[in-house]
Amino acid sequence: MDWKKLLEVVRGHRIWIQTHNFPDPDAIASAYGLKKFFEYHGIEAGMCYNGHVDKVSVVKLIEIFEIDIKPIEELNLREKDYVVLVDCQKYNSNLTDIAGDEVAVIDHHKTVKPCEYLYKDVRIVGSCSTLIAQYYKESGTPIDNKVATVLSYGLKMDTDSMNRGVTKLDIEMMYYLYDYTDYKLVQNIYNNGMELRDLRAYGAAIESIQIYGYIGVARIPFDCQDALIAMVSDFILKLDAVTIAIIYAERPTGLKFSVRNEEPGIHAGDLTMKALEGIGDGGGHSSMAGGFIPAENRIDNKEDEDWMIYQRFVSAVEQAKNEN
Repeated sequence: MDWKKLLEVVRGHRIWIQTHNFPDPDAIASAYGLKKFFEYHGIEAGMCYNGHVDKVSVVKLIEIFEIDIKPIEELNLREKDYVVLVDCQKYNSNLTDIAGDEVAVIDHHKTVKPCEYLYKDVRIVGSCSTLIAQYYKESGTPIDNKVATVLSYGLKMDTDSMNRGVTKLDIEMMYYLYDYTDYKLVQNIYNNGMELRDLRAYGAAIESIQIYGYIGVARIPFDCQDALIAMVSDFILKLDAVTIAIIYAERPTGLKFSVRNEEPGIHAGDLTMKALEGIGDGGGHSSMAGGFIPAENRIDNKEDEDWMIYQRFVSAVEQAKNEN
């Protein structure tokens, strides 16, 4: 992390901070925190994404804190603009290549396809908000209640209240943010992050779940948002018999996966990538990952498709265990 170099790279250019296509609280918080960091140092930047905001917790975060982030179709992007990627990396399946030059990246995910940037800060921690908070702390940049509260919420959400993928730096940054954060507001947003329609997805997963040893697999037989699939995956992982949860939902364009892992010796991102190799793609952290199988690679018979998915993930788990 070299905050001075980052400022040198972007200064004097028209800047866009881009998140992944369906930004979650950590992506929104990271983009907002970075925008305000730039602003303090005399650099203006806009925030954007290509997709849509599809979760009530994200909508509430944007509305309560008046975060000005827009879909790219509402913006006038130019090829000479500079783009800073947060909570994502170039060539990821959940990121659209927009007009502009991706000159910098700040992310906490494992790199799937290497790419050259003028500035790169990719570190495996619990949340991208942690990295942005460190920019404030290390540079001595003043942090106000609004920025600290947003970053604390992003950190809380991506680490499942400090229960998932937590590193020493996450703990240090949560402590750093503590005195500046409105935790009553954080908890209020956190406690009211589900809509009534979300219960359908939980119900479908409960009805379809199959347990194979310590692997829990469930299909949601209708389209639902990425964030909701991830929430269902977290829910299934809480079963005492499950240490690997694999949830997939049907989309008009294919199958969307969310994978959660607590099994020693397994990396969820590598597992998902290996299991879907040749029919789709995937990647992510050691404890959580996402993936996708396009419609053209699907099997018409759902029972056969479910069995194929199970076999692929079991084979990938066994291979990972044998390699460790």
